[in-house]
Amino acid sequence: MQEFLNWTIDTIRDDKLISPWLEEKKYEWTPIVAKSITNILDKGRSVIIITDKDREWFLEYILTNINNSKLNRPFLPFYDFKAFYRQIDNPKQSEDDINFIKDMLNISFPHGYCFWYIGRSQDIRATIPKISKNSFLWLLDEERQDAFNLRSSDEALDMKLLQMFRLYNKTLSATLFAEVNVEN
Repeated sequence: MQEFLNWTIDTIRDDKLISPWLEEKKYEWTPIVAKSITNILDKGRSVIIITDKDREWFLEYILTNINNSKLNRPFLPFYDFKAFYRQIDNPKQSEDDINFIKDMLNISFPHGYCFWYIGRSQDIRATIPKISKNSFLWLLDEERQDAFNLRSSDEALDMKLLQMFRLYNKTLSATLFAEVNVEN
Protein backbone atom coordinates (compact mmCIF):
# COMPACT_ATOMS: atom_id res chain seq x y z
CA MET A 1 0.00 0.00 0.00
CA GLN A 2 1.44 3.34 -1.07
CA GLU A 3 1.85 6.38 1.16
CA PHE A 4 -0.89 8.94 0.41
CA LEU A 5 1.22 11.99 -0.43
CA ASN A 6 3.43 10.00 -2.83
CA TRP A 7 0.38 8.32 -4.37
CA THR A 8 -1.20 11.75 -4.94
CA ILE A 9 1.94 13.11 -6.63
CA ASP A 10 2.27 10.00 -8.82
CA THR A 11 -1.39 10.14 -9.80
CA ILE A 12 -1.18 13.82 -10.75
CA ARG A 13 1.92 13.18 -12.83
CA ASP A 14 0.54 10.05 -14.52
CA ASP A 15 -2.93 11.38 -15.35
CA LYS A 16 -2.78 13.51 -18.50
CA LEU A 17 -6.09 15.17 -17.60
CA ILE A 18 -4.78 16.59 -14.32
CA SER A 19 -2.51 19.61 -14.68
CA PRO A 20 0.65 20.12 -12.59
CA TRP A 21 -0.86 23.09 -10.70
CA LEU A 22 -2.46 20.59 -8.34
CA GLU A 23 0.90 19.08 -7.42
CA GLU A 24 1.98 22.51 -6.21
CA LYS A 25 -0.98 22.46 -3.79
CA LYS A 26 -0.35 18.91 -2.53
CA TYR A 27 0.19 19.98 1.09
CA GLU A 28 -3.10 21.84 1.06
CA TRP A 29 -4.89 19.01 -0.78
CA THR A 30 -3.85 15.82 1.01
CA PRO A 31 -4.92 16.62 4.61
CA ILE A 32 -8.44 17.74 3.69
CA VAL A 33 -8.97 14.86 1.26
CA ALA A 34 -7.70 12.37 3.85
CA LYS A 35 -10.14 13.79 6.41
CA SER A 36 -13.02 13.64 3.93
CA ILE A 37 -12.36 10.05 2.90
CA THR A 38 -11.86 8.93 6.50
CA ASN A 39 -15.23 10.47 7.36
CA ILE A 40 -16.90 8.45 4.61
CA LEU A 41 -15.11 5.10 4.67
CA ASP A 42 -13.99 4.72 8.29
CA LYS A 43 -16.63 6.67 10.19
CA GLY A 44 -19.58 5.86 7.92
CA ARG A 45 -20.67 9.45 7.45
CA SER A 46 -22.77 10.60 4.53
CA VAL A 47 -21.67 13.58 2.44
CA ILE A 48 -24.09 16.43 1.86
CA ILE A 49 -22.96 18.59 -1.05
CA ILE A 50 -23.65 22.32 -1.22
CA THR A 51 -22.42 24.75 -3.87
CA ASP A 52 -22.96 28.41 -4.48
CA LYS A 53 -25.31 29.22 -7.39
CA ASP A 54 -22.47 29.65 -9.87
CA ARG A 55 -21.22 26.11 -9.17
CA GLU A 56 -24.57 24.30 -9.34
CA TRP A 57 -23.44 22.79 -12.65
CA PHE A 58 -20.55 21.22 -10.74
CA LEU A 59 -22.89 19.76 -8.13
CA GLU A 60 -24.78 18.02 -10.94
CA TYR A 61 -21.49 16.81 -12.41
CA ILE A 62 -20.41 15.36 -9.07
CA LEU A 63 -23.72 13.61 -8.44
CA THR A 64 -23.74 12.19 -11.97
CA ASN A 65 -20.19 10.85 -11.74
CA ILE A 66 -19.44 9.94 -8.12
CA ASN A 67 -21.46 6.72 -8.27
CA ASN A 68 -21.02 5.90 -11.93
CA SER A 69 -21.36 2.13 -12.40
CA LYS A 70 -18.31 2.15 -14.68
CA LEU A 71 -16.17 2.76 -11.59
CA ASN A 72 -16.88 -0.81 -10.42
CA ARG A 73 -17.05 0.14 -6.77
CA PRO A 74 -19.82 0.30 -4.18
CA PHE A 75 -22.06 3.33 -4.35
CA LEU A 76 -21.12 5.95 -1.78
CA PRO A 77 -23.44 8.21 0.26
CA PHE A 78 -23.29 11.58 -1.52
CA TYR A 79 -26.42 13.77 -1.48
CA ASP A 80 -27.59 17.17 -2.68
CA PHE A 81 -28.42 19.44 0.28
CA LYS A 82 -31.29 21.02 -1.67
CA ALA A 83 -33.07 17.65 -1.54
CA PHE A 84 -33.33 18.12 2.23
CA TYR A 85 -33.75 21.85 2.54
CA ARG A 86 -35.14 24.05 -0.23
CA GLN A 87 -34.79 27.34 1.68
CA ILE A 88 -31.01 27.24 1.25
CA ASP A 89 -30.88 30.79 -0.12
CA ASN A 90 -32.93 32.37 2.67
CA PRO A 91 -30.81 35.32 3.84
CA LYS A 92 -32.74 35.43 7.11
CA GLN A 93 -31.52 32.08 8.44
CA SER A 94 -31.41 32.36 12.19
CA GLU A 95 -29.34 30.34 14.60
CA ASP A 96 -32.55 28.43 15.41
CA ASP A 97 -33.03 27.59 11.72
CA ILE A 98 -29.49 26.24 11.54
CA ASN A 99 -30.04 24.16 14.68
CA PHE A 100 -33.31 22.77 13.25
CA ILE A 101 -31.49 21.83 10.04
CA LYS A 102 -28.74 20.10 12.02
CA ASP A 103 -31.36 18.25 14.11
CA MET A 104 -33.10 17.06 10.93
CA LEU A 105 -29.79 15.85 9.49
CA ASN A 106 -28.86 14.09 12.75
CA ILE A 107 -32.15 12.18 12.60
CA SER A 108 -31.73 11.43 8.89
CA PHE A 109 -28.10 10.30 9.21
CA PRO A 110 -27.67 8.45 12.52
CA HIS A 111 -24.07 7.47 11.60
CA GLY A 112 -23.26 11.11 10.97
CA TYR A 113 -22.81 13.41 8.02
CA CYS A 114 -20.38 15.98 6.75
CA PHE A 115 -20.69 18.81 4.27
CA TRP A 116 -18.79 19.26 1.04
CA TYR A 117 -19.02 22.90 0.06
CA ILE A 118 -17.77 24.30 -3.23
CA GLY A 119 -18.12 28.03 -3.82
CA ARG A 120 -17.57 31.57 -2.67
CA SER A 121 -16.75 31.81 0.99
CA GLN A 122 -19.11 34.72 1.63
CA ASP A 123 -22.14 33.06 0.00
CA ILE A 124 -25.15 32.43 2.29
CA ARG A 125 -24.91 28.74 1.35
CA ALA A 126 -21.45 28.52 2.94
CA THR A 127 -22.75 29.37 6.41
CA ILE A 128 -23.60 25.88 7.68
CA PRO A 129 -20.61 24.07 6.12
CA LYS A 130 -18.18 26.67 7.47
CA ILE A 131 -19.42 26.26 11.05
CA SER A 132 -19.56 22.46 10.89
CA LYS A 133 -16.38 20.77 12.07
CA ASN A 134 -16.12 17.92 9.53
CA SER A 135 -16.73 19.92 6.37
CA PHE A 136 -14.77 19.40 3.15
CA LEU A 137 -14.38 22.98 1.89
CA TRP A 138 -13.35 24.12 -1.58
CA LEU A 139 -13.53 27.86 -0.93
CA LEU A 140 -13.29 30.72 -3.37
CA ASP A 141 -11.84 34.07 -2.39
CA GLU A 142 -10.85 33.26 1.20
CA GLU A 143 -7.62 31.89 2.58
CA ARG A 144 -8.59 29.35 5.20
CA GLN A 145 -6.30 26.74 6.70
CA ASP A 146 -8.78 23.83 6.79
CA ALA A 147 -9.96 24.34 3.19
CA PHE A 148 -8.76 24.11 -0.39
CA ASN A 149 -8.52 27.74 -1.46
CA LEU A 150 -9.17 28.99 -4.99
CA ARG A 151 -9.91 32.30 -6.71
CA SER A 152 -13.18 33.02 -8.49
CA SER A 153 -11.27 35.31 -10.86
CA ASP A 154 -9.12 32.40 -12.11
CA GLU A 155 -9.88 31.89 -15.82
CA ALA A 156 -9.16 28.18 -15.45
CA LEU A 157 -11.40 27.71 -12.38
CA ASP A 158 -13.90 25.35 -14.00
CA MET A 159 -11.14 23.15 -15.38
CA LYS A 160 -9.42 23.11 -11.99
CA LEU A 161 -12.65 22.01 -10.29
CA LEU A 162 -13.02 19.16 -12.78
CA GLN A 163 -9.40 18.11 -12.24
CA MET A 164 -9.82 18.24 -8.48
CA PHE A 165 -12.92 16.08 -8.70
CA ARG A 166 -11.07 13.61 -10.94
CA LEU A 167 -8.27 13.29 -8.39
CA TYR A 168 -10.73 13.05 -5.48
CA ASN A 169 -12.72 10.34 -7.22
CA LYS A 170 -9.53 8.40 -8.01
CA THR A 171 -8.52 8.72 -4.37
CA LEU A 172 -11.86 7.31 -3.24
CA SER A 173 -11.41 4.29 -5.50
CA ALA A 174 -7.79 3.73 -4.52
CA THR A 175 -8.70 3.88 -0.83
CA LEU A 176 -11.65 1.52 -1.26
CA PHE A 177 -9.46 -1.00 -3.07
CA ALA A 178 -6.62 -0.69 -0.51
CA GLU A 179 -4.14 0.77 -3.00
CA VAL A 180 -3.48 3.73 -0.70
CA ASN A 181 -3.99 4.51 2.95
CA VAL A 182 -5.10 8.11 3.40
CA GLU A 183 -4.19 7.99 7.08
CA ASN A 184 -0.45 7.75 6.27
